[in-house]
Amino acid sequence: MNKEKKHNHDHDHNHNHGEVVELILYFTGLLLFIVAIFLPKSIAFTVGNFEVVIKNLFYLIATVISGYHVIYEGFADTIKSSIKHKRFKPNIHVLMALAAVGAIIIAEYFEGALLILIFAGAHILEEYAEAKSQKEIKNLLDLNPTQGRRINADGSITIVDVADLVIGDILQVLNGDQVATDGIILTGISNIDESSITGESIPKEKTVGDTVFGSTINGNGTFTMKVTKDSKDTVFAKILQLVSETQTNVSKTAALIKRIEPIYVTIVLIIAPLFYVLGRFGFGWDHYQSFYRAMVLLIGASPCALAATDIPATLSAISNLAKNGILFKGGSYLSNFADVKAIAFDKTGTLTEGKPVVTDNYFIDTL
Repeated sequence: MNKEKKHNHDHDHNHNHGEVVELILYFTGLLLFIVAIFLPKSIAFTVGNFEVVIKNLFYLIATVISGYHVIYEGFADTIKSSIKHKRFKPNIHVLMALAAVGAIIIAEYFEGALLILIFAGAHILEEYAEAKSQKEIKNLLDLNPTQGRRINADGSITIVDVADLVIGDILQVLNGDQVATDGIILTGISNIDESSITGESIPKEKTVGDTVFGSTINGNGTFTMKVTKDSKDTVFAKILQLVSETQTNVSKTAALIKRIEPIYVTIVLIIAPLFYVLGRFGFGWDHYQSFYRAMVLLIGASPCALAATDIPATLSAISNLAKNGILFKGGSYLSNFADVKAIAFDKTGTLTEGKPVVTDNYFIDTL
């Protein structure tokens, strides 16, 4: 158990470290890009027979350090995926990477850097949304009870892990304790905060024979209970399972993008060079114009904005809803809310405060 926690901690630490480095490099590149905008082209130095313009050098460095992960994911992930599936499977990133490289080839350093900064910025925001979603799930997992007070046959009490409890065990729940698992009250009476299960903020009175749920918080009373469910089958465990599964159940738009992405990108990669040839020999454009417009085609044909916004928006919505006690089976169900016209609620004490107040008054003189 401790080894697993340590492994997860090390994994999270390394993941966070990578994100910090990525952010530092991105904003360093952004700073270089802004500085380069105000630099005159006359500032330069020579290396052998080559003249290096500082302005263009800054743009080039900004492109590399800000968008290295975009370029890597574009080419490396395409190669890995193609080898794995034994067929050409490019991703959307490769279109942006090729467009940026193409801009550098024709010495359009400003446009190459701007393109990468915009796309890399969207990529960072996407990762932030996903990390925030995972954090909300982790916070939900922290509510999961870990121990219970089991009453033994001789009347003694032993603190045991929730995973070691079995159906039929008798537990003691003191005031302020977290209920270890689902069960029924045998003796005692108390007010229990069930907001982790129902979202209801007002504690509910429970007495002998009533059902109690794991992860809920006992109030000012003490009671004994009999375990009726294994820890993996409790209501709260099912909630955790549902929320975790929801992360992989994406919206219809995201699923469509994922399905057609390799085919779509392949078509664009075929059309772009054909467009260059058509412009060069069909419309009489020179090499620069043909190449430049082929790069514009790569950028314009990429559905990056759609891909970079749909999944993070869905994950953020689901995690925030889960934090507030609202559960969805997945992103596909959440997207259906776009067609909802009206919702009826009956949840006094949760959606409303249950404290009516006088908002307007009028008096009749004849009474």
